Amino acid sequence: MKEISPEACLLHTPFEKKDAYSALAMPVYNNVAFEFDTAEAMEEAFCGRTTDHAYSRITNPTVQYFEKRVQVMTGAQGVTALNSGMAAIANTLINIAGQSANIVTSPHLFGNTYSFLNRTLAGFGVEVRFCDLTDLLAVRKAVDNKTCGIFLEIITNPQQEVADLPALAAIGEERGVPLIADTTIVPFTTFRAKDFGVHIEIVSSTKYISGGATSLGGLILDYGTFDWSRSPILESWAADFGTQNAFTARLRREIHRNMGAYMTPQAAYMQSLGLETLNIRFARHAAVCKELAGRLREVEGIVSVNHTGLEDNPYHAISKAQFGDYPGAMLTFDLATREACFSFMNRLQLIRRATNLFDNKTLAIHPASTIYGIFTEEQRQSMDVSQKTIRLSVGLETADDLLEDIRQALK
Repeated sequence: MKEISPEACLLHTPFEKKDAYSALAMPVYNNVAFEFDTAEAMEEAFCGRTTDHAYSRITNPTVQYFEKRVQVMTGAQGVTALNSGMAAIANTLINIAGQSANIVTSPHLFGNTYSFLNRTLAGFGVEVRFCDLTDLLAVRKAVDNKTCGIFLEIITNPQQEVADLPALAAIGEERGVPLIADTTIVPFTTFRAKDFGVHIEIVSSTKYISGGATSLGGLILDYGTFDWSRSPILESWAADFGTQNAFTARLRREIHRNMGAYMTPQAAYMQSLGLETLNIRFARHAAVCKELAGRLREVEGIVSVNHTGLEDNPYHAISKAQFGDYPGAMLTFDLATREACFSFMNRLQLIRRATNLFDNKTLAIHPASTIYGIFTEEQRQSMDVSQKTIRLSVGLETADDLLEDIRQALK
C-alpha cells in the first residue's frame, strides 16, 4: 500500500501489544502496578532497560498509546504526557535549568506561567530575563553563556504578540541555547513547530486536543534537533544517552518520575479520542473566530479588536507566515472601561463566563481581574494586560449566534 496521510496514520496507530478482546480503542488501564514473571524481568523494567510497565506514575499502557499517537502525528523523537499544561512547562524548564542559569523570555505570558518563572523558579536560583522577543537586538543582549533556554508562547495570551521563531532559533543556535515554545494556541496538526526551529514544544492538551474540555493534560514534544552536549545541565546525560536524546532521557528517568505529574490513564483515553477529530474541530473553531473578529469591528461599543488573522493587525504578516490563514481560535476586544467589561459579561446569554480555551462552547473572561487578578496594576501594565480587555475563546457555534449575543450584551 502506498504511503498514507498523517490522519490515517493516527487512526490506525497499532497497539504495542494486541488487545485480548481485539478492542478498536485502547482500553483504559486504570491500575497502578504490573506483575512480572521473574525478578530479573522486574529489575530490567525498573532500570529502564525494557519498555515493560512497572508503575503507572512512570508509564502506563493507555498513556503510552496516547504519546505514541502524538508522536505519529508530529514526528517528534520523544513525547511525554503530563497531567496539565503547567506541569509540562514546569517539567520542561526544571529539566534544563539550575542555580545560576537564566531563561530568556517575554513578559507577555499567561499569568501562571509568568508566576512560575518569576516566583517559583527564581526562588531556586534561576534568573528570569524578561525582554521584548520581537526585538532581536534585545534578545541577543539578554542571551549569554548561562542562558539555558529561550522560552515563549507562539501567540501570547491575551496580548496576541507574535515573535519571529526562525530568527530566535538562529540566535539560540549561535549561542548553544534551545528554543522552547508553548504552541497551545495553534495545534500541531496545523503548525509544524520543528519547521520553524523549535526544539522543545509544549502543549496544553486540555485545550483543543481534549475534545471539548473533557480532561486536563499537557504534552512535551522533543524533536531531537538540539545538541544537548552544549547544555551544562544535560552535558553528562548527552555523554551517556547521545547528544539528541539527553533531554528526554533525563525527563523520563529523573524529572517526571520525581515530580509525579504523569498523565492519568482516564485523561489519556479521552484525549486520544480527541486527537481523532482535532483537525475537523480546529478548522471550525478557527474559521468562526476569524469571521467573528472581522465582524466585531463594526459593532457599536467595541473600541478595538485584536486577532492576528486580521489584515490590519500589526502581527498579521509574521502570523500568516508561521501559522497560515487561521491563527487559532482566541480573540480579544476592548471596551471603554473596566465597568463596561463587567456589565457586558453579566449580560451574556449564550457565551459562557468561564476560563479555559478552545472548549466546544464559546467562553468569555476578563483577564485583568481573573488570570492576572493577583498581580498589582503596575505589574499588569508591564505585561500589557488592560482592564478594558475581554478575551473570547471561540467555540463551535455560528458567528451569527455569537455576534447576536455580543450585541445584546453591549446594549
